[in-house]
Amino acid sequence: MSFTMAIGSKAIDFTLPATDGRKYSLKDFDESDILVVFFTCNHCPYVIGSDEITRETAEKYMDESVRFVGINSNSKNTYSDDDFPHMVERMEKYNFPWIYLYDESQDIAKVYGALRTPHFYVFNTKRELVYTGRAVDNPKDTSKMTVNDLDRALSEIISGRPVSVNVTNPLGCNVKWDGQDAHWMPPEACDLVL
Repeated sequence: MSFTMAIGSKAIDFTLPATDGRKYSLKDFDESDILVVFFTCNHCPYVIGSDEITRETAEKYMDESVRFVGINSNSKNTYSDDDFPHMVERMEKYNFPWIYLYDESQDIAKVYGALRTPHFYVFNTKRELVYTGRAVDNPKDTSKMTVNDLDRALSEIISGRPVSVNVTNPLGCNVKWDGQDAHWMPPEACDLVL
């Protein structure tokens, strides 16, 4: 079994605290036809570099019943900027159009097989995985990007077409696993596309 969820897998439930003071589970997003779950954080230059493109994509599809949910699973012991108070501060400053959840135990990152920040998972109405990987091909400097894979996948789903490329390699910093070196990745974690 690969580390990351395979295409066709069902979304795995979670109950996590959000920066808005609530706790959210998968059922809280039942009203949305498409759910984009993405693993992100506060400090990663790939996240910071592409947040505004992610915002544009989320806002573009908001009226098409697409909901975005960000999850921070990074260990605050590796990067203190990734702790919950900094998450709250970041959302207050930037007012991103998504719910921002904290996976302090890292359990959700493990069951989803999050490789990097950011790493996107798109689920259809049946909550089956139809796309996973990157949003854009140059998240650190979006002025140099040539492809927005996430936008393409969402456009195809909404228009009733199959996703033409449903797996790409996420581009970014590795998830910061608690108790491990900042650059450590689980041995079974690897690129999704060779």
